[in-house]
Amino acid sequence: MEDRDCAFGSQTNEGGDVYTEVVGSPYYVAPEVLRKRYGIEADIWSAGVVLYILLSGVPPFWAETKQEIFSQVLRADIDFSSDPWPGISASAKELVRKMLCANPKKRLTAHQVLCHPWILEDGGLAPDRPLGSAVLTRLKPFSAMNKFKKLALRVIAEILSEEEIAGLKELFKMIDTDNSGFITYEELKDGLKKVGSDLLESEIRALMDAVDIDNNGTLDYKEFIAATVHLNKIEREDTLFAAFSYFDKDNSGFITTDELQEAFRENNIGDDIHFDELIQECDQNNDGCIDYNEFAQMMRKETSYVG
Repeated sequence: MEDRDCAFGSQTNEGGDVYTEVVGSPYYVAPEVLRKRYGIEADIWSAGVVLYILLSGVPPFWAETKQEIFSQVLRADIDFSSDPWPGISASAKELVRKMLCANPKKRLTAHQVLCHPWILEDGGLAPDRPLGSAVLTRLKPFSAMNKFKKLALRVIAEILSEEEIAGLKELFKMIDTDNSGFITYEELKDGLKKVGSDLLESEIRALMDAVDIDNNGTLDYKEFIAATVHLNKIEREDTLFAAFSYFDKDNSGFITTDELQEAFRENNIGDDIHFDELIQECDQNNDGCIDYNEFAQMMRKETSYVG
C-alpha cells in the first residue's frame, strides 16, 4: 500500500484551522467538537458514524437525552459485539474503529479511508453491505409477530425522529432502486441476492408477504422502518406510551377489542383478523382488554423466527 501513500498514522489539519463552536447532530458529533477545539478531522468521525449506521442500522452512540449521547461520544466505547457485528468482517470493523478513533490526530484521513482494504476490495464493492446484516436479520423476527405488534411498530415508526431512523432511511433507499417510495418483491429479491442470501424465492415471497402489513404487495417506508427498527427504540417508555395511547382512543387506560378494530380500520388493515384472539394473546389477567403493562410486555418480548 506504500505506493498509494496509504500508510496509517497521525494526521495534520491542512491549513491549521481550529473551530470552537459546537455544531452538528448529537449522533454524529465528534468528541473534540464537544471540547470546542476541532478541525477537519471531525468530518471523518461523522463519516465513521454514518458507516457504522449503514452496517448495523443503529447509531454507535445512542441514548434518550442529548447529554447522555454526548457522554457516550466522549467515552468513545464502540459496540462490536451485538448483532449484526459478529457477522461483519474484521476489515470493516477495523475501518470503522479507526474512523471513530477518539484522538483526532490518530484518526484516519479521508485519503487513508479511501485507501483502506475494505474500501478497495473488489474495486470498491466491499462485502458486509447492510442489506444482509441490518435488514434480513430484522425482517425475519418481524415476520413472525402478530398483526397487533406489527401495527404498533408502524405507529412507533411514525413517532421516531428523522435522526433516530437516519440509517434505516438510507437502507430503504438502497433497496428501493427505482426511487418509487415502495420496495417491490423484485427489489427485495435483488437486494438480498446481492449480499449472498441463500433464501429461496418462495421464502423471500413469504417474508415479503409477512412484512407487508397492509397487504398491498409492496413495502412502503413506514412498513420498512417498523420491520427494521432496533429494540433500543422500542424499549423507551415515552415511545411505548405514545403507541399505547394511539390504540387507547378514549384514554381509559385500556385497549378494547373495538378500539383495536378501529385502529386497524384506520390503517386499511382488516381482512381475516380475529381481534378477540389478538386481545387474548396479551391479556394476562383475562379482563378482556389490554392495559399499558400488558402492552409494554408484548412489545418488549423477543420474537423468534422459525422457518
